[in-house]
Amino acid sequence: MLKPFAFCLLAVLLFAGCKYEHGSSGHMRSVTKAVTSSRLAHADQNQSDWLSYGRNYAEDRFSSLNLVNSDNVDQLGLAWSYNLGKQRGIEATPLVVDGILYISGPWSVIWAINAKDGSLLWEFDPKVDRAYATKACCDVVNRGVALYDGKVFIGTLDGRLVAVDAATGHPVWSTITVDQSKTYTITGAPRVVNGQVIIGNGGAEYGVRGYVSAYDAVYGNLLWRTYTVPGDPAQPFESAAMEAAAATWAGNWWEYGGGGTAWDAMAFDPVLNLLYIGTGNGAPWSRMHRSDGEGDNLYLSSILALNADTGELVWHYQTTPGDSWDFTATQPLILADLDIDGETRQVIMQAPKNGFFYVIDRTDGSFISAKPYVEVTWATGMDAETGRPITPAASFFEEGEANIAPSPYGGHNWQPMAYNKNTGLVYIPIRTHKIQIAQNPNWVYREGRWNTGILSRDLSEPEGFLIAWDPIRQFEAWRIPLAHHWNGGVLTTAGNLIFQGNGEGMFVAYDATTGEQLAAHFLGGGIIGSPITYSMDRQQFVTIVAGWGGAGGLMAPPAGEAAKKEPVGRVFTFALGADTPMPDFPDRPPIEPRTSSAPVRAEAITAGTRLYNTHCSRCHGWGAVSNTGVPDLRRASQEVHNQFAAIVYGARADKGMPSFSANLAPEEVTNIQAYIISTTQP
Repeated sequence: MLKPFAFCLLAVLLFAGCKYEHGSSGHMRSVTKAVTSSRLAHADQNQSDWLSYGRNYAEDRFSSLNLVNSDNVDQLGLAWSYNLGKQRGIEATPLVVDGILYISGPWSVIWAINAKDGSLLWEFDPKVDRAYATKACCDVVNRGVALYDGKVFIGTLDGRLVAVDAATGHPVWSTITVDQSKTYTITGAPRVVNGQVIIGNGGAEYGVRGYVSAYDAVYGNLLWRTYTVPGDPAQPFESAAMEAAAATWAGNWWEYGGGGTAWDAMAFDPVLNLLYIGTGNGAPWSRMHRSDGEGDNLYLSSILALNADTGELVWHYQTTPGDSWDFTATQPLILADLDIDGETRQVIMQAPKNGFFYVIDRTDGSFISAKPYVEVTWATGMDAETGRPITPAASFFEEGEANIAPSPYGGHNWQPMAYNKNTGLVYIPIRTHKIQIAQNPNWVYREGRWNTGILSRDLSEPEGFLIAWDPIRQFEAWRIPLAHHWNGGVLTTAGNLIFQGNGEGMFVAYDATTGEQLAAHFLGGGIIGSPITYSMDRQQFVTIVAGWGGAGGLMAPPAGEAAKKEPVGRVFTFALGADTPMPDFPDRPPIEPRTSSAPVRAEAITAGTRLYNTHCSRCHGWGAVSNTGVPDLRRASQEVHNQFAAIVYGARADKGMPSFSANLAPEEVTNIQAYIISTTQP
């Protein structure tokens, strides 16, 4: 007979064995509590997991796993897939810890999924008011979560930072990080540094002032906040850095917000204790309207190195002084140690929107090198002594027009690049596009509305490529043309592989040395998210999420077969020898002719085309073609057309369709409807 104590001990052990079964809440709590500051700082010592947005603090997206390699990648098969049930853009990079996958999606929803078999463990919906879609410049996307000490952290579209219990999906704390009366949004992934959750925000197009904040990971209280541009100089400056920056501005910039939002890029050097932040464009875009055409406008379009404990600015490097072209420096940052001229340099690498690939000393911000990775016309080169671009006055288009490349979409946008330590190459999803740009002479600031201050037209069709870039010799090693200009982020591995999803719905593996395509899988819809890899039970897995959208996806449908399919967000995980059948990818229904109560006249269609392109295309796509979950207006039901004016004037604001009552007169609404109806006719 067991003694009472022994029986209790046995019961505890048996219960613990059950409790810590893979995927149980006890197992989840145990493994996520083990994600500490030390473990994040030493992520390279454990390649089985993917613990933070860029895999490690260097954000290099390089995995040393090589069970899947260039010799056998063609044997990858589908292990499992999961339908997220969302029809908006999915830009996220998943996280994985000991068999638990965490991913975010549209409207800042989080899913916890068993990474072995794809079964759902929990789902958390922060209940973002759908009206917030009107404040989001570039879709209701979210690029990822952070994991630390048993919690999952997400920045929500409406400006909150929420901590969720990683084992149960229940909220632990929530704090508002922005003035919600203004047009701030959050789409970027938070990072955890020294027990602090770091988060920025977006919204510069609408007229806000950028900043980055640090919150205590345990309690959610604000620890420090660093602004990226100066505010009203009549008020006390928040720091010496803001006082210095104000000397580089003119006019009444603070009335328009100023911009400089830190909506994506972050990296961290735990040895130097420096947190690196990329900052965004001005508000408005045009320096002439924003700052009377004067000054560098610090710290727009810059890399900022902050003391990670206090947020104090240690150094800065501005990639685009006086930015007038929406050339953000919010594109991903990668930390590396490179052998340059016989000396090992601690560097930051970045390919921001402006078209130059930068190598900067991360200890002090000193310039090392920069070369164009796409066609660049706004600058003629780079001053090797000062590290400043050589920018002709005409490029600022203060009088007349300028032909500018790259366009405001950038030579490289938010989609992550990756650095392979074995090949020494950086793999970058790029795009080429040239526009003609001019000042908008009728521009007036409209609070809470799209504010650029420019007029533009296309001079070329945008094209997309995947390139391999040598950061030491600063030249392109090879280039792969892609079917669409809007494509996903990149993963590279020690198996001499690159993985990327693209705008025609293909998930592709390439040889990291040569760029040769080695394998491809059609995933039923356009892909803009970024792949990851992890291992369990002596198997290596590769995961990607498909879901079309984002800034480029809203404007244009995916390419090829993906354009014919219903837009559905799905997680796909692959493993060697796996043979799970692909899910069904339903075709989109045919377009049926529609009518309206008003006659459709040719002049109404002409006027409606112009009005649609001005007010509607940014969400519903050029030509009324959408494949993002935002309604494809060619497929709008007759009932929608019968209620068309009411919907335009706010009847569906709770679903994310804003009211245009202040922008469109009844006759203009009728003309827009006439244009849309014309697109449904055989």
